[in-house]
Amino acid sequence: MIALSAAIAIGLSAIATALAQSRIGAAMAGAIAERPELVGSAIILVAIPETMVILGFVVAFLITALKTVTK
Repeated sequence: MIALSAAIAIGLSAIATALAQSRIGAAMAGAIAERPELVGSAIILVAIPETMVILGFVVAFLITALKTVTK
């Protein structure tokens, strides 16, 4: 049950990040084609959703670490 909870924490955050990055990437490709000076903000906007996966990993780690502490 704990492993399933950890897998859900990482899996759902990865799926949400993939959806966000696909939409941001498509929009920023069009924006950069029109205004090349937006490259810096494009990189930042694509990197922001990636933190969600890192937070999902931290939650999964805490879930599994909690099991070892409570033994």
